[in-house]
Amino acid sequence: MNYTLKNFLHNLLLSNIADEEEDDMIPIITADAEEQIAAEDVPDELPLLAVRNTVLFPGVVLPITVSRKKSVRLVRKAHKGNKIIGVVAQKNINSDDPTAEDIYEIGTIAKILKMLVLPDGNTTIIIQGQNRFKVEEVTQEDPYLAAKVSLCKETPMDKKVKEVKALVQSLKDAAAKVMKLNPEIPQEAQVALDNIDSPSFLMHFLSSNLNVEVAQKQQLLEVNDGTERGTMLLQLMLREIQLLELKQEIHTKVHTDIDQQQRDYFLRQQIKVLQDELGQEGPDQEIERFRERAAKKKWPEAVAKHFKKEIEKLARLNSQAAEYPLSVNYLEFLLDLPWNEYTKDNFNLNRTKKILDADHYGLEKVKERILEYLAVLKLKNDMKAPILCLYGPPGVGKTSLGRSVAKALGRTYVRMSLGGVRDEAEIRGHRRTYVGAMPGKIISQIKKTGSSNPVIILDEIDKLASDFRGDPSSALLEVLDPEQNHTFMDNYLDVEYDLSKVLFIATANSLETIQPALRDRMEIIELTGYTIEEKMEIAKRHLLPKQIADHGLLDEDVKLAKGTIQKLIEDYTRESGVRNLERKLGQLIRNTAKLKAMDKEYAKTIKPEDVVKIMGSEIFDKEIYQDIDTAGVVTGLAWTSVGGDILFIESLLSKGKGKLTLSGQLGDVMKESAMTAITYLKAHAELLDIDYRLFDQYDLHIHFPEGAVPKDGPSAGIAIFTSIASVFTQRKVKSRLAMTGEITLRGKVLPVGGIKEKILAAKRAGITDVILCQKNRKDINEIPAHYIKGIQIHFVDRVDEVVQIALLKDQVKNPLKLVVTEDAKAAITE
Repeated sequence: MNYTLKNFLHNLLLSNIADEEEDDMIPIITADAEEQIAAEDVPDELPLLAVRNTVLFPGVVLPITVSRKKSVRLVRKAHKGNKIIGVVAQKNINSDDPTAEDIYEIGTIAKILKMLVLPDGNTTIIIQGQNRFKVEEVTQEDPYLAAKVSLCKETPMDKKVKEVKALVQSLKDAAAKVMKLNPEIPQEAQVALDNIDSPSFLMHFLSSNLNVEVAQKQQLLEVNDGTERGTMLLQLMLREIQLLELKQEIHTKVHTDIDQQQRDYFLRQQIKVLQDELGQEGPDQEIERFRERAAKKKWPEAVAKHFKKEIEKLARLNSQAAEYPLSVNYLEFLLDLPWNEYTKDNFNLNRTKKILDADHYGLEKVKERILEYLAVLKLKNDMKAPILCLYGPPGVGKTSLGRSVAKALGRTYVRMSLGGVRDEAEIRGHRRTYVGAMPGKIISQIKKTGSSNPVIILDEIDKLASDFRGDPSSALLEVLDPEQNHTFMDNYLDVEYDLSKVLFIATANSLETIQPALRDRMEIIELTGYTIEEKMEIAKRHLLPKQIADHGLLDEDVKLAKGTIQKLIEDYTRESGVRNLERKLGQLIRNTAKLKAMDKEYAKTIKPEDVVKIMGSEIFDKEIYQDIDTAGVVTGLAWTSVGGDILFIESLLSKGKGKLTLSGQLGDVMKESAMTAITYLKAHAELLDIDYRLFDQYDLHIHFPEGAVPKDGPSAGIAIFTSIASVFTQRKVKSRLAMTGEITLRGKVLPVGGIKEKILAAKRAGITDVILCQKNRKDINEIPAHYIKGIQIHFVDRVDEVVQIALLKDQVKNPLKLVVTEDAKAAITE
């Protein structure tokens, strides 16, 4: 049983009960009357009473109800004998039959002051703690626990008089504060507490009545140093004070809130009476104000009728009705919408082109398509055209392009993020019959802009979700359809709103997750990402000045040497956009800002070799052409989501039975390309002077290095064929040559995509000759001439032409040897 401070008076009074057998009075326990048992009076074997939920401290009187059979036997035997028992706390309070492992080692010797047998059969004893002891050895567990014990020595506190005195006063002050914060503790408790003079007894008594876990009380009991015990006790009491203060604060706040609500209710009632007496604006005046605002609106006739119907309904409502504020909010929303209110467009397309060029470097095709779109809008003054969807990887400037369009047209700009939207009501709004109904995002954004022709960016349209609440992508079909959006119906608005003048520009990272019907209503404009050359220009023109300004520096405080930005791009970023590049530039600039702020000398020009010192080792390794003097090794060109790259294809023959092995974590498309290449080579072996019998006597292994990186795509066909042809003919591949293209079983070379990125990757890697399909010539014509300067492009239609260009015609040093078996010789003889 756990007693708090409010019970300590009761504990003291219990010590005045007369013992039935001895018929004498037990004195009240005070600091001066603390009883201690001498070491010689402690029995050799002490019976142990295990108690739950409490710890007995020396000098403290404690009533305990005993109900377990072992405990009852122990108590009755001790009461008839010397009345001395050992009291120990249980570690596991759920154990009904505690053993030696279930009890703590440190306990308190107790004297039984009183034993009462209750009518229900339970026995209640009143005990007084004496000395602390340590269990040395448990000697028996039946019929009750008993053990050999030794008394614990208490460290005297006489040497630290001032410290003890301060500690005692702090404990008394803390106890007084607990009694003040807890209204359940009687005021007489303070008087009794002041009468305790012994520091040791004070600590034991407060510890016994402290409202903490048994384990924490046991820690207090096990401390031998009284000063240390008092310090620990004070910490626990201060924590208890904090909890009581917090509880009181919460209690006071709740009462205050309730009182405030009642006060507000009475004040509102008084205000209502005063308004009626003074004739000030009430519900009627509010309705009249709505009608005055409605007379100035330029809304359609159907909306005017709807508004008139709703305001008449409001006039019939009692102002105290729950529906009244909902109707008021709805009418205010109708009045706040910009019906037929438009901003004036600036259709100076030359100015628009300058703004687009200033804000975005590169992306020529995208900017050209936007200008075409705006030109049609200028001539036709009608927005019935496909909705633009800017599709590409993150960080290429899709959202900022929309902002530039809004700036060029002079329209208000709104960005509406659709990522993770899974509720149809967020697009169409809730019906007003629902609790907490709200308009959809489209109508809400138009209200916020104050015009009916803003530029709205539908950001991350590919990340729309759907669940049991509806499919928001289906709700967008009406919004983005030029044939329907002039009569868009929001569930909350409940009247048609014209969205045909709104310029919607959607952005997406992937087309696969966009619903086909929604994708059909948008014109997809792909942003493939930036080349390294374009990234360097973007960094110089936009990113670097922005980072210098953002970090509180001036242009003269930091310069980047030639090659520094290129090193950042090639060795520390691998992305289609420039978002990560901007972070890396910021890291460089922060280093300079730190040095300047610390008034240290620093070099204002950051060189490429300084990048490694500031940012650590390179994160990425770029592929550089390796001049390998071995047959069967070919350089291919690949497109990745972060730009072009080169890859090597290696073929090797070994004695065997014609087995084909592919390695390098290839996808299904690449595996099929390899099978097509080997089949075509076997079928046309005579064109390369290859003895067809070699295919059955050698195993072929085709490997793509960097096996941990998945590889797939329809662009490595001619490279695989060239590698196989090279290893079977033992003719080496021309130095600094790369190729890309797919092949068919007829030997045709098919065109592939990503030509711009692949050509730029070849140039960076030191390639001088590139083989492409003839039909890819149109892609080369779209690349600026300075990007492909120094690279000779070879256009081919068939794989025969690839072999003639790629394989050297010098004498083969190590030709393959054909092994003629005895069976083959016999067949030849016959």
